[in-house]
Amino acid sequence: MNKKALHTLEYDKIIDTLTEFAYSQAAKEQCRNLLPMTDLEAINTAQRQTDDALLRIFKKGSLSFSGIHPVSASLKRLEIGGSLSMSEFLQISSLLEVAKRAKNFSRMDLTDEKKDSLDDMFEVLEPLTPLNDEIKRCILSEDEVSDDASSTLRSIRRSIGGMNERIRTQMNKVMNQANGSGYLQDAVITMRDGRYCLPVRAEAKNQVPGMIHDQSSSGSTLFIEPAAVVNLNNELKELFLKEAKEIEVILADLSVKVYEYAALINDDYKILTTLDFIFAKAQLAKIHNGVAPIFNTNGRINIRKGRHPLLNPKKVVPIDVMLGDTFDLLIVTGPNTGGKTVSLKTVGLFTLMGQAGLHIPANDRSELAVFEDVFADIGDEQSIEQNLSTFSSHMTNIVSILKHANEKSFVLFDELCAGTDPTEGAALAISILSRLHERGIRTMATTHYSEIKVFALSTDGVENACCEFSVETLSPTYRLLIGIPGKSNAFAISGKLGLAPDLIEDAKSRITESEANFEDLLSDLEHSRLTIEKEQAEINSYKREIASLKQRLEQKQERIESSRDKILKEANEQALAILKEAKDLADESIRNFNKFGQIHAPASEMEKERTKLRKKMSDTQAQLSKKKNDNVPNHRAPKKLRIGDSVKVLSMNLTGTVHTLPNAKGDLYVQMGILRSLVNINDLVLLEEDTSPTSKKYAKTSAGKIKMSKSASVSTEINLIGKTTDEAIALLDKYLDDAYLAHLSSVRIVHGKGTGALRAAVQKHLKRQKYIKSFHLGEFGEGDAGVTIAEFK
Repeated sequence: MNKKALHTLEYDKIIDTLTEFAYSQAAKEQCRNLLPMTDLEAINTAQRQTDDALLRIFKKGSLSFSGIHPVSASLKRLEIGGSLSMSEFLQISSLLEVAKRAKNFSRMDLTDEKKDSLDDMFEVLEPLTPLNDEIKRCILSEDEVSDDASSTLRSIRRSIGGMNERIRTQMNKVMNQANGSGYLQDAVITMRDGRYCLPVRAEAKNQVPGMIHDQSSSGSTLFIEPAAVVNLNNELKELFLKEAKEIEVILADLSVKVYEYAALINDDYKILTTLDFIFAKAQLAKIHNGVAPIFNTNGRINIRKGRHPLLNPKKVVPIDVMLGDTFDLLIVTGPNTGGKTVSLKTVGLFTLMGQAGLHIPANDRSELAVFEDVFADIGDEQSIEQNLSTFSSHMTNIVSILKHANEKSFVLFDELCAGTDPTEGAALAISILSRLHERGIRTMATTHYSEIKVFALSTDGVENACCEFSVETLSPTYRLLIGIPGKSNAFAISGKLGLAPDLIEDAKSRITESEANFEDLLSDLEHSRLTIEKEQAEINSYKREIASLKQRLEQKQERIESSRDKILKEANEQALAILKEAKDLADESIRNFNKFGQIHAPASEMEKERTKLRKKMSDTQAQLSKKKNDNVPNHRAPKKLRIGDSVKVLSMNLTGTVHTLPNAKGDLYVQMGILRSLVNINDLVLLEEDTSPTSKKYAKTSAGKIKMSKSASVSTEINLIGKTTDEAIALLDKYLDDAYLAHLSSVRIVHGKGTGALRAAVQKHLKRQKYIKSFHLGEFGEGDAGVTIAEFK
């Protein structure tokens, strides 16, 4: 892959961003050396690794590789029999800590049990916990060994502490005597060459017997080791030497232990740096919202909603690009600053990124081809300094491309053959493109030349594309349209900017008839395209609306059929009951009249029996009428609902309160005790007044009015999520008082799961309330562990 194209397509900027995500120097070096590959299997493996790392990041969070240090030099020293320094031990310990962290990260449960391409690397990692614990037990810092490293070291340091105490005691005696005589410059004890000394005035040096170790820069102060502590200092020196020797022994023993695992430590280092590199690619894919492209060796490119990774993701306009299927040469036209160069660079950069194992910022199922080389001649099309030297520079590059490109190459030209006479430049550009087309080389080029547009229209395997431009707003839309040549908007733009109409007409008269007809054809094509797009959008809207209506109709039909079966069943059961009752009544009546006939009962008795039958029929008819009224078959849906209104849910035969206002479809949430359900407004009846026994009980008293008012305003639920413990308990305490006064049977306290601190505080508070009968965590459908249900006495 030639380096010029890598720089021209800004691949190096992508690599700079990638390097920032790596932790270790070795992984950063891998990032800097990352180049596009040409082997399809290697590319797919790299893409799969990036994809698997990205999936782990989404499911488990990021994995830090901070703490990886190079260990090859340290392991080489161990190999030749040397000992490691304390800093080297700490570096190895840090590496093992990263291995432990990565191992734990890999053990976190995934939603699926399938192995991915990274499992083998994670499994090979060896944290060597016993060895790491031994290093941390012995080494405290880069210049300190722990007392617990050995019993000998602990004993020596205990002796050093005792000796220091003896020396200081003796030094204090000498200092007090000398200071009382005025021999000392300062009443302090100092260290010189590891020995305790006193700062003595130069003129009094003979008054303080001892050894002179140093003097001040002015010579007025001498640092003398008193004779009384010389032997003690000597003994202290010997103890320090013993300590240093024991530390050497400890480091040597620890080095032997580390050497036993040198191969595993080296493997850990290589695996961790590789994982660091792979997860850096995944982090890059995450910030770009990238996907793994599908690769082929047929030269086919199909980018779906591609976004240039170096542009602002909030402003960049996605493009769709196809190449290499029915055509292998794509000509992109359009106005300046319309997005032609960006489209060109996007396709080229995606190819380089994909072949390097990096995800591309595009939609799923985007396809890229594997090319052995990518060539790009991209200059500044907006430069006003184009002259022969610029043309020569571009032509030199084009000659090189024609020499080295083959059918497995991808060639990109920006403003091909610009900077010279338009007629000659267009002819030369067509010849170059024809040669590449004949050789089957995938090519994408941008141009302003109308002759090249005609060439694309009249040549098989060559396709036009354009960057859309709005003449109304004088601004590009940056959309890339395949199959449509771009129209020159010079006259339209000039007119919008205020150029005199007679000048525009004069300019139009100076172009040839064929050129004018071609521009008119492009204009008609553009108008037709916009009309088709508008009609297609309307058709798609109608399709969505029809699909929605069909779905609603099917659901309604299912509900009707279900209701019909239920109604028929109930009707049959009721008819059977009525027939049975009628039969029983008829039998009883016949028996009575037979009895009356046998005993010659008076007419009054028979009339009394007939009146009894008539009353029973009237009562039955009244009950049926009442049931009919209670069913409210033609009730009117409430027009205006407010949160807190009392309603009856007909389908459930339950009463509750409005918890949310209806949405556009008429759906709203109704709280019915601890049950919160989504219902339609057509299934509700607004209750004008509370007819519950509680309301009747308290309606006649002032206290009753207060409690009824409280009952109407107190919700059956309180949400404490986001509150501190103190804030939550204060709100909960007042809420429980209000709910108890409102005679609610139970309440729902939402505290969330989180760390569990808020849940514990809520339940602790509930235990102290005398009017709380019981409480329990919510069950499935009630909020689980994020909710506590409390019941009042």
